[in-house]
Amino acid sequence: MKAKPAAAPRPSRTRARARARTTSIAAFVVLAALVPTTASASGTQQVEAELPYVCTLPSGPLPATVRVSAEFPERALADEAFTPSGVTTTVELPDQAVADLAARDAAGVRAATRLGVGVAQNAATATATWRGSAEPAALPESGPLTLVTKGDVPSVAGRGDGDLTFSAGALAIDLALEAADGTATDAATAGPGSLTVDCVLAEDAPGRGLLATVPVGTGTAAPSNSPSSPSPSGPAGTSGAPDDGRPDGPGDREAERQSERSPKVLENTPGTAVGRDEVPPCRYDEQHPPTDVSLNAYVTGYANVKKMRGAAYLPPSCVLIEQGIPVPGPPDPDYLIFDTVSYANFHYQERRQTPPFEATFLSFDFAPVKATMVLEQTDTMRIDSRMKMSMTDFSTTTDTYVRAPLVLHVLDLEVNGTPLDVGSECRTETSLTSEDPDPSNFPGDHLVLYGRGELLIGQPATGYLLLSGGVLSGEATIPAFTGCGTDGEDLDRLLTASVSGPGNLIKQVQGQTCAIAAPVFPSPTNEGQCTEDLQPYEIPVAEH
Repeated sequence: MKAKPAAAPRPSRTRARARARTTSIAAFVVLAALVPTTASASGTQQVEAELPYVCTLPSGPLPATVRVSAEFPERALADEAFTPSGVTTTVELPDQAVADLAARDAAGVRAATRLGVGVAQNAATATATWRGSAEPAALPESGPLTLVTKGDVPSVAGRGDGDLTFSAGALAIDLALEAADGTATDAATAGPGSLTVDCVLAEDAPGRGLLATVPVGTGTAAPSNSPSSPSPSGPAGTSGAPDDGRPDGPGDREAERQSERSPKVLENTPGTAVGRDEVPPCRYDEQHPPTDVSLNAYVTGYANVKKMRGAAYLPPSCVLIEQGIPVPGPPDPDYLIFDTVSYANFHYQERRQTPPFEATFLSFDFAPVKATMVLEQTDTMRIDSRMKMSMTDFSTTTDTYVRAPLVLHVLDLEVNGTPLDVGSECRTETSLTSEDPDPSNFPGDHLVLYGRGELLIGQPATGYLLLSGGVLSGEATIPAFTGCGTDGEDLDRLLTASVSGPGNLIKQVQGQTCAIAAPVFPSPTNEGQCTEDLQPYEIPVAEH
């Protein structure tokens, strides 16, 4: 919306009031429409559970307290997938655990959690894994150690009518240790090693670990089996907590019937698959010649905007990667460690940016707002990976951090089909920012995404690895906007108030890379990694 210049040096009060009213209405409509009505008609239920656990540390079994918070729908339909949101796992380890870590010459830790959650409906059960990661935490001088992890969790769908219950089970805590001499715990720097702490639910846990109950079907909602009023989560007192994997009923036939009725746990909540003709080209050219270590891949995903309680879909984007050479990491008696530093750039029409993408929100069912945006690099992305191979069972874990300086550039903005002229320079003042685990070595504004890959002998790799791809996640602060608006109409404060702020979760999915120097083409015996013209064969699908 452009403001018309006044016809005289001092406009009449009537005109001034009219223009002010027009601008105020536009601001009101934008602000109202940027708050999407995403809540389900059935509403949500907030879960706050505090559970006793027993965790095994070097000094032996120790009591611990685990608090789980999340939002669940109040009701769901059969075969309707939903995802618990806002999942936070808080682990409080006793002071003896702090002493154990300090004895390993650690001054701080970075934690990742894997909580097994039993999902039960009627007599059938399934198990989901809730993963979370935490910011670095210093070891306290006295008292317990508190670790707070957040992350995305699998979607779940009930197979028919009946209460769907969620119960906490076994918990694993992966601790990357920071050395007492100040050496940072990071994929590219040394440290005193790592430790995995296994925890089991205490026998006296209320409700046998029950977290929430979601009625499934069209009938009247059943009373909530909340942690404050625990009750058995299945018929005859059966629990939805993860068990040892044995069938619920006797005999293989009964196990098969139970499997057919088990709730569906969707480890990935995919978006829509995209065809080859719908993605931008992703190939090296004369301006960007490949080297012997060049890779290319597509990435896609979702970025939450916390203030608007919504998410923007990031379409498949091309990334050109120069893979680093692994070098020996810090010595560790239990692991063989290698560190790798790689570099990457988005590649779209000879620019270091994503393709333009649209985000549309709707408020009150009548006021659609559509914004067209791109993410633009201000410098090269850095990828730090640390691989650790166990000297006992030769299993490997790889922790990867991607540091990306990216500004958000708004190209177009429409309110109810009416364009608002944001100009050509509407963008965030600085890069999206994350709390970096090693700020002294990596200063400045940039986004941090993290992924962990695991590989057991004889089994496929899981999680994220640079070559095979996977899920990377992080949390970003969106800075204030600048340069938005034309002809004297300043939209900076409007966009800043509506969008900018901390706590915005980002989940990216990278596809399998194509190694330009040694391409793998599809064949009856091999899955394709490269197309004939050396583009990535795999186009990943975004996950919520």
